[in-house]
Amino acid sequence: MLKRKNTEDEINLSQLTAKSVEKGKEVLLGAAQKGSTGILENLMKGYGKLLIEDPIRPFNENDLQEIVKNVDYGVLKVLEGTWVSYNNSNNDQSKSQLIGSGVHTTIMPSPGTNSGGIPGKYSFECEEYIEKLTFNLVPGGVRNRGGGNEQFCGAVKYDQSIKSVNSVKGQTALKYTPIHEETGMYLWLSDVFNYAATEKSIKEDRGIHAITPDNPNKDLYKSGYQDETLFLVVNDQGQKEYVTLENLNGRPYSEIIASKELKPGAGQTGPYFIPDYSISRSGVIPHGSTITLLGDVEPSAKPVKKELPYLADGAPQFPEGYAAWDYDHLSISKTMGGADAKNDPINLDAPAPAWVSENLDNTNDPRENKIYTQRILAHDLYPYSVRPDLRLRDSNKGENIKNHILIQMSSKNKTGAQGGILNVPFVNRFVPTVEMNMRMWIETVVEDEKEILQLQYEQVIFFEFAFGDDGGTTSWPHIQINTLRKIEDVPFDQRRLIEEQFSNSGKIESSAPASECPHHKE
Repeated sequence: MLKRKNTEDEINLSQLTAKSVEKGKEVLLGAAQKGSTGILENLMKGYGKLLIEDPIRPFNENDLQEIVKNVDYGVLKVLEGTWVSYNNSNNDQSKSQLIGSGVHTTIMPSPGTNSGGIPGKYSFECEEYIEKLTFNLVPGGVRNRGGGNEQFCGAVKYDQSIKSVNSVKGQTALKYTPIHEETGMYLWLSDVFNYAATEKSIKEDRGIHAITPDNPNKDLYKSGYQDETLFLVVNDQGQKEYVTLENLNGRPYSEIIASKELKPGAGQTGPYFIPDYSISRSGVIPHGSTITLLGDVEPSAKPVKKELPYLADGAPQFPEGYAAWDYDHLSISKTMGGADAKNDPINLDAPAPAWVSENLDNTNDPRENKIYTQRILAHDLYPYSVRPDLRLRDSNKGENIKNHILIQMSSKNKTGAQGGILNVPFVNRFVPTVEMNMRMWIETVVEDEKEILQLQYEQVIFFEFAFGDDGGTTSWPHIQINTLRKIEDVPFDQRRLIEEQFSNSGKIESSAPASECPHHKE
């Protein structure tokens, strides 16, 4: 979990948001002159990992309203507003400025197949898409109560709409088809408090019983309540007797009578809760899946300053050539035969291999690995059909990206707390969705001596259906990538396209009103 180590480093971003209504992007997004401190620098100032030796604030109910008014949304704060697809006209990564900036690859079971049928049959789609993604800050925060530990979360609601960009045969116009809707929330998991027992909470939350007169150890309970743990020891006279922890003095004991009541201040010494992740994402996908991803802002190997370890200098780095052949980001998995390139990677910045256009048979494809993946490499969107995030790399060419933040999240983490995916019965039976990994970059772009924000993401979702010749399970990647900017920061023609496709009124405001969500005040 990340937190500000020094409260003096905090900036009142809620005031920035209020001012942005009057002054627009020039306040919230920096509109910085060259050399000035930008929004991401301010945002990440003072953040570090929470450790066991770091101070934890005690909770006081009198402070509740103050906490509610000053919700910490962390890095999620800058997401507020409406983001839309953005195409960079500085390079030829897309055929047209109005072609969709997003790319998705989707692998589904081939008609006639089932989970135990002929292996290796799948349908493959790869399309460009346009997108509208809106984030609303939930006012008041969310209070999670856990006895001696409390946590306040900054919640950010999101709504995502995606339309594919298709060329329809016989028509010159592009066809935009709705293919994905999603709603959910991001949570900034912050503000952990220690909430020790008080005399008021002990009496009100269950009631409290006095020691009965016939209790043989009543004299040991000085308060009149069973709020001490007793230990049976042998005293200096060789007799057995119960003593309190205060009088145990390291002596061996043979029995324990546990305390039944709390003392005021119980819980002050922990154990304290330290979340191992700073960000949670919960989403509902209408295909019949709900997701929970957990992750964090990743420390940079090349930070802008030593005191800003999570703010990376310059643009995100993506691989070139043979180095791009990395199965964690390919629409081809090793369980699909890996395009017969497990030990001989393919240069994705060169033309596709010759076998992509050959008729494959037992002679030139004896292991039947190339035929599985031939159409993926032969697709019109190659190399993005094979590794979609290369579109993100190419979209950034020619841009002046000052710095960026990288958020990585997963439903299946290698250590610590786990997220998860739940599917409706049909999906669970025929195309179970088992894992989802996500990378999201928030970038500062300098244009016309002003700073604006750019959002890029990569989502890799794994389906499992059918099996190989040897009976092994096959993992089929489904990947989405896109580059987005706030609607007010995209060129006029791109903005007009988005407004035509996603708004009934023909106009999309830059920031939707915040949604309401009740928080516990009692």
